[in-house]
Amino acid sequence: MEFNKELDARGLNCPLPILRTKKALAEMASGEILKVLATDPGSVKDMQAFAKQTGNDLINSAEAGGEYTFFMKKK
Repeated sequence: MEFNKELDARGLNCPLPILRTKKALAEMASGEILKVLATDPGSVKDMQAFAKQTGNDLINSAEAGGEYTFFMKKK
């Protein structure tokens, strides 16, 4: 999937992946896509809740070998 910016939040625990995602999205234009890499299992529910609360679109999420990848489109 194509994306405009990548955020490496691997090794960080809640709430840091969400806080870094929020900061990265603030620096992006509407419609751009942010790719987030995380290792915190809680980030799955956190990203879903964050997208719902902020109106940003969680386009895709996947898990492979304990690593989570999220694609979020800025509203």
